[in-house]
Order: sequence, then structure tokens, then C-alpha cells
Amino acid sequence: MEALLIHLVKILILCTGNSCRSQMAEGIVRHLYSDRCEVFSAGSHPSSVNESAISVMNEIGIDISGHQSQALSLFEGQSFDWVITVCDHAKDACPVFLGQYQHLHWSFEDPVGLSLDVFRQVRDLIYHKFESELGRYLS
Repeated sequence: MEALLIHLVKILILCTGNSCRSQMAEGIVRHLYSDRCEVFSAGSHPSSVNESAISVMNEIGIDISGHQSQALSLFEGQSFDWVITVCDHAKDACPVFLGQYQHLHWSFEDPVGLSLDVFRQVRDLIYHKFESELGRYLS
């Protein structure tokens, strides 16, 4: 019996610190599209995954507590189908990746240092944007 090969769309989500917005987006994409995508996130100046981001994602049943903040340099030399920047600084610092890829830029407010309500608002904006816009690209 012949094995069916499925091409997973390879997505890299970029932000400056890879601590909040890109981490939430990675978790959301994995939650919504794990059957169609292989998703990674990275930052131009990685730090650590923000505890408030972990908390608000848990509220909607998405666990990102095992995520690691990763440097953009870890992905140099790799090819992606989509590179998505979620902050303006990452868009400006976005390197060129190998092969042909689509670049999308969806900027979201940085919730670091703000209330949990702001984290929830940013999470919900990211969720809806990735659900509607990325969903259209993947269908």
C-alpha cells in the first residue's frame, strides 16, 4: 500500500522578543491548523515566554507553557512557505529566507507591561486575524 504524502505549509512567525505576540500566534496556528501547517516563531532579540501570555492562552485552552523563545538566527538557511511578522520592528528587521515564500505583516500592540485585559484583547485580535486571514490562504 502506497503512503500518502501530505505537504504541510511551513510558517515562521516573527516578532522582536518572541515572548508574547509571536508565541500566542504560534500556539493559535498550531491549535487551528496543525493538520495543515508546521509552525515556528522567533525573535530578532529573543527573551523568554511571557507569563501573562501563557496565562491568557490557557484561558482559551491553548497551552504555550512549553514554548521557548528562539532567535531568528536559528532559522537562517531554512525555507518557509510563509513568513509572518506581527510587529513593525520585526517587519523592518526581517531577513530574506531561502526559496520562494509569501511575507505577510499583521502588526499587533505589544501587551508587555500592560494589564491582563490588554493581553486578552491582543490574544483575541491575533486569534481572529489568523483564523480568518490565514484560514483563507490555507483553504
